[in-house]
Amino acid sequence: MSNPVTAPTTSDIPRQPLDWLPVALPLMVAIAAFPLVGNPWTWLTLTVAGLAMGMIIFMVSSGLMLVFGLMDVLNFGHGAFIALGAYVGLAVLMPLTPWVEATSVLLNSAVFALALCAGVIVAGVVGFVFDRLLIQPVYGNHLKQILMTTGGLIIVEQLIRAIWGAETVSFNLPASLRGSWLLGEAAVERYRIVALGIGSAVFLGLLLVLTRTRIGLMIRAGVENREMLEAMGYRTRHLFVGVFVVGAMLAGLGGVMWGLYLQNFTASIGAQINVLIFIVIIIGGLGSTTGCLIGALLVGLTSNYVGFAAPKIALFSNILLMLLILLWRPQGLYRVVDR
Repeated sequence: MSNPVTAPTTSDIPRQPLDWLPVALPLMVAIAAFPLVGNPWTWLTLTVAGLAMGMIIFMVSSGLMLVFGLMDVLNFGHGAFIALGAYVGLAVLMPLTPWVEATSVLLNSAVFALALCAGVIVAGVVGFVFDRLLIQPVYGNHLKQILMTTGGLIIVEQLIRAIWGAETVSFNLPASLRGSWLLGEAAVERYRIVALGIGSAVFLGLLLVLTRTRIGLMIRAGVENREMLEAMGYRTRHLFVGVFVVGAMLAGLGGVMWGLYLQNFTASIGAQINVLIFIVIIIGGLGSTTGCLIGALLVGLTSNYVGFAAPKIALFSNILLMLLILLWRPQGLYRVVDR
């Protein structure tokens, strides 16, 4: 009598050793930039700012990394969830201005947490509707996915303009997140340190879920062999809907953080960062969590160093970075199988 088929566990997957060379790239870039900056305190300020910017970019990119890398869905409407997160966060902070301006760290933390939670929840709900109406009908067809999701982005942007207006809006940081700490002559902004902490937590959470849990194993198994997983009794469609919703929620979280980072933005905030997001996930390797993080840190550091040393080529620096990485590793820093 044959044994019943059981689902594999995470211990059944052979572990590949991590390639540490890409991990060292941000450090190598920081060291190479030191002679160009000259002043060590200015270099430290730029480095912390670049790492914080990279962490925020990772948060807005990680959702698309999940959807594109794990589901093979070209979601050009990812920026819609970022914009929603930013505006919903604004909608929470505006009526709670007394909490925002209070000198109490507890009140500041509470209103900041409320803004993050609201952005995540609204983006997740809209992501579910987005998936049911725009993604499922064109699943497996990349050209139609591009057209449908781009149309969805335009619709969400116009709805945002209808609700909040087309003019530039402003975000005020909670009082305790304003200002900087001084390390010698280097100024380290408080909000950037918070962004580093939240981004690190998001990265560790994604890494643990995808590599150490049964649900992460099922997601990866569904990507590699959907028919096999369905034959074992699992509903991959429900699984992938969950992945898409989580991707939208991460974009909403990143949208709140990005809005606070910019402090002034319009309804096109999501569309404006879409190109940067694709650069990051292409550098990282289309589906690699670690690669996405490293790519985001490289983009953040490069933007800050080049913006200081050679402002005229700052806008081109990210494209040049992507070209150099792809010339070195055409598949990106980590292949999909290495995630």
